[in-house]
Amino acid sequence: MTQRSVLVVLFEGVQSLDVTGPVEVFTGAGRASEEPYEIRTASLDGAPVCTSSGLRITPDCALPDAGTPHTLLVPGGEGSRSPAPGLIDWLREHARRAERVVSVCSGALLLAEAGLLDGRRATTHWALCAQLAEEYPEVTVEPDPVFVRDGPIATSAGVTAGIDLALALVEEDHGRDIALLIARYLVVFLRRPGNQAQFSVQLAVQTARREPLRELQQWITEHPEADLSVERLAERARLSPRHFARAFHAETGTTPGRYVERVRLEQARRLLEETADGVERISRVCGYGTPEAMRRAFVKALDTAPAEYRRRFHPRPGPGPEPTAHL
Repeated sequence: MTQRSVLVVLFEGVQSLDVTGPVEVFTGAGRASEEPYEIRTASLDGAPVCTSSGLRITPDCALPDAGTPHTLLVPGGEGSRSPAPGLIDWLREHARRAERVVSVCSGALLLAEAGLLDGRRATTHWALCAQLAEEYPEVTVEPDPVFVRDGPIATSAGVTAGIDLALALVEEDHGRDIALLIARYLVVFLRRPGNQAQFSVQLAVQTARREPLRELQQWITEHPEADLSVERLAERARLSPRHFARAFHAETGTTPGRYVERVRLEQARRLLEETADGVERISRVCGYGTPEAMRRAFVKALDTAPAEYRRRFHPRPGPGPEPTAHL
């Protein structure tokens, strides 16, 4: 039986979900695969820490006594903004010995401060990407992806992205079926690919201030198959096409055409991931009209065709293993 060890670093002000989300994924995967992970938590001095939400966590040991893990997981949280110097020293000296180093959310700031991200690509919570890029110019910051893998180091975006990254690591360790099983049991998306945007279309763009435009944004997401030309949308908003296009861009930060493209692409991706519908039907209900038009949109935005996208991210048929009651 293979046993991989996971060491989770704790510190004052850590984000509790950055810790518990990945831990639940690894624990469930270990039970389902019958190849359990050895999971331990450690603070710098072995003392309990208070999370950013006020929850107290008692670690298993002190970092100097933890040894070298297979996977070192560095969560984020308010405490990552002003870390104890001893924590950075420990990361600088010991982190590279692990086979995999993983950060969640603002944990990337700790890795960067320890010099572990120099010359590498990385991401973090969208609100901190500019800070990461400014304070650590040796790091190539990618603000859009859910997570970024660069060699043995992986960084992820805000909070729940740590679950996406943990599922990706489980798939690497135990295969896709186990990762799918755990994702279904935790009722999460398996798995947002690393290059997927941190936000859905509705979150990525601004919400219009004026009610007619705000309602129109929602209507577009609910009717991607409709005629969504500027002329028809302007008609629904009771504005001239020129006035509508100008107002939409001013209030949402994007053009109507670009918004429609993103809505249709997001819907098509979801259907490819979650259903067995054929590409022809998906292209029709998402407003592309033809499979070829959808293929061009996928290649342009994702550099992959719909069939390849489905092969990578759609669950394979078959019952698979059943989750145990104590996952």
